[in-house]
Amino acid sequence: MMLMILKEISRHIVLPCMLVLPLLAAAQATKPAAPASAVATFGGGCFWCMEEAFDKVPGVISTISGYMGGRTPDPTYQQVSTGTTGHNEVVQVRFDPAKVSYLQLLEVFWRNIDPTQANGQFCDHGSQYRSEIFFHDEAQRKAAEASRAALLKNKPFAGDVHTLVTRASRFYPAEEYHQDYYRKNPVRYGYYKSACGREARLKEIWQSK
Repeated sequence: MMLMILKEISRHIVLPCMLVLPLLAAAQATKPAAPASAVATFGGGCFWCMEEAFDKVPGVISTISGYMGGRTPDPTYQQVSTGTTGHNEVVQVRFDPAKVSYLQLLEVFWRNIDPTQANGQFCDHGSQYRSEIFFHDEAQRKAAEASRAALLKNKPFAGDVHTLVTRASRFYPAEEYHQDYYRKNPVRYGYYKSACGREARLKEIWQSK
């Protein structure tokens, strides 16, 4: 008799669970996925300065200084700085598209470079400091080219736009001492930025914006 009672109790417990489990699975299936991050890569001269500029943008998750666009595998800073490897000093930006769009990042990029300067930026000269937008997919390519075309049409400065739009290639992170340099060495960084004339030139270029 006791055995029959226990079987009846277990039947009433298991059956509701069997009904609830599919409902839980359906709820999980319809739960919105967590927003995915995306990556953008920009060459704007000294990567220390570009890190600082993008770190201030809400929606940017992280920035990494590094090298892209060259021929030498696993390049070092000493190699890239000679201008013979073909690499560009870049900052790779990981961002949340739900909080900041790629178009907004492009605007930040333009406002922090001198588009009129070829093969260099401010006091840094050489192809390793060229201004360049590296696109990671077709949407980024179209956005970058449209942004460049709009700047050419409505530029608030004299001179041509020499910024390149290039397909992203392998990214090599720079040495650890370059990462977050502006935070780790604020005095040295501040002196470099001032002596290089970066802020003064940016104000001159974008004064009407």
